[in-house]
Amino acid sequence: MINVAVINLKDILKYLVKAILVLTIIICFTRYFDIPDIQKKQTNLNENIEENTKKISEYAYTYCFDTVLPEVLENRGEDDAIIEQNIGEKILGMELNLINNIVPKEIEENTTEQANTEEQLQEEKVELAQENLKTEVVEEKNMKASYTNSYGNVQIRNKSDYELTEDMLVPDIEVNKNKILLLHTHTCESYTPTEENPYQASGNYRTTDLTKSVARVGTELEKQLKGYGYQVIHDMTYHDYPAYSGSYERSEKTIRNILEQNSDIQIVLDLHRDAVGSGTDYGPKVKIGEEYAAQLMFVIGTGTGGLEHPNWLQNLKFAIKVQQKAEELYPGLFRSILLNNYRYNQNLTTGSAIIEVGATANTLEECMTSMKYLAKILDAM
Repeated sequence: MINVAVINLKDILKYLVKAILVLTIIICFTRYFDIPDIQKKQTNLNENIEENTKKISEYAYTYCFDTVLPEVLENRGEDDAIIEQNIGEKILGMELNLINNIVPKEIEENTTEQANTEEQLQEEKVELAQENLKTEVVEEKNMKASYTNSYGNVQIRNKSDYELTEDMLVPDIEVNKNKILLLHTHTCESYTPTEENPYQASGNYRTTDLTKSVARVGTELEKQLKGYGYQVIHDMTYHDYPAYSGSYERSEKTIRNILEQNSDIQIVLDLHRDAVGSGTDYGPKVKIGEEYAAQLMFVIGTGTGGLEHPNWLQNLKFAIKVQQKAEELYPGLFRSILLNNYRYNQNLTTGSAIIEVGATANTLEECMTSMKYLAKILDAM
């Protein structure tokens, strides 16, 4: 006899509904009770990973500089002094202080300040420099002048591999000065704070505040040159922030981009603050009439360090021509021209030069005053 099981369709549907109901309850229970706990654990895990990663990064960065890189001797200074520094301490002092103390919001605010400054240039009345003023070098916080060559009353300190002849120094050069490019490879270089221009310095007198750094000096020169009717492009891109190393590679890109759009530019002035000395020890200046102005110095590269630089002699002639006029109008405003083996992006035009404006012991006010007289010299050249 065969037993036959009879399956009731209604019973199947009833059990199916019950199964779905139980499954739904389980899902809801898991969603509202288990997941928050999982999320909490995940959050704690992420925080632990972030904290440990930060510790590892800080340790690895400092360990690399303190134990892997050797101590180096850096030959710098107007008096050729040898300054022994640990490269890790130097780089960390200049770069990590900036990274720790500066936030993107500050960069954004300074960019806005740059735009506002450009608008103010159109409104401010420009006080142009006078001629026939007595000029004398202030010996305090200065260094003894030294040079290896001279052309007339222009002195040159040749630290390059080239031998200079009298014929090479003749400033027989003409450059288009109708449009001038100003920029700063080391945009964050700054000066001794004053009551009029206070700021919080990072590292060796550095700040991203464009109104307190060498960028403000460039703005003053821009204003003065425009007062004489020149077209001026003043670029205030941060080339040394957040990293100091690689500054010249970044400023080269800036210069090339601007020259692509302005092929008639021949004068490119890279304004710096001299890094010689430290603190309030060194701040060369002159007294012109009743004003104190920071001394200036041309730095010209030859490219003999391995980089191609066909324009170096034209750059030197350009600097000599400017300094000839400076010695005629305001003798002593410029220190000896420094010629060395680097290139400094000066291969891009025949009128390229670095101008060191003062040093750490100079004030922003003294450096801005210098720009009034530099603009007069460039106009009279």
